[in-house]
Order: sequence, then structure tokens, then C-alpha cells
Amino acid sequence: MKTARRALVGSGALLIAYAISGALADRDLKGGVLIFLVAVLVVHDALLLPLSIGVGVLIGRIVPPRLRTPVRVAAVVSLAVTVVALPLVLGRGRVPGNPSILPLNYGRGLLVVYAAVWATAAGFAVARHRPRRRLPRRSRNG
Repeated sequence: MKTARRALVGSGALLIAYAISGALADRDLKGGVLIFLVAVLVVHDALLLPLSIGVGVLIGRIVPPRLRTPVRVAAVVSLAVTVVALPLVLGRGRVPGNPSILPLNYGRGLLVVYAAVWATAAGFAVARHRPRRRLPRRSRNG
């Protein structure tokens, strides 16, 4: 486990160094991109990370121990899906004169994804904690 963790940390550090060196070497990099990346970092560290920790603590206090893992996984997946889908649900970029831009009901689609995520978590919770059928023991004498 320690070796795998070190390999993951090392490869992550190499990827970050590669990305930073590529960004610094790019002459076409605009200031707005850097501001956006800093804003993403601040929003993650100031909003999403404390929210995730708080929800994890609440789940730890409210949810029974045998159900905590599926509920935590579903909560993290729901948060990730929300972050990706929120601009679409809010209609950012929709132009009244062009109905082909963002043509779908993204709010309904987000609810469908939530239902699928939580139904999957419920299925795992039920399958994981269902009593297993035991086979009868054979007698040693015969």
C-alpha cells in the first residue's frame, strides 16, 4: 500500500510539474486563463472541500455504519456531477435567438443522474448486507 501511494504521489507531482512548465512556456496563455485557474483553486479549497468534509462528518453521525460507504460514495459522485452540470442547468451560454444551443432540459437530466447514482448506491448497500445463504455442513463420519 505504501509503495502504491508513493507511486501515485510521484506521478501526480510529475504531471503537475509538466502542466506548469507547459503553461509557463506557452506564449499565447492569456491572463484570464490564469485568473480562472486561481478562481477554481480558491472555490475548491474554500467551498467544495469544507462542504465535502462537513457532509462526510454528518454522514458519519447520522447514517448507520454498514451503510456509510455507499452513502458517502453517492454523495461525492452527486457533488461532482452537480459541479459539472450546474452551468448547463442554469443555462449559461443559452442564446434566445439560437435554440440549438443548450436545447435540452438539463435540470431533468441532472435529476435522472441523481436517481441512477442513489439507486446504484442503494443496490450496493442491499447486496452487500444481505444475509448469505450458508451451505449445510457435511458430517465427518459419513
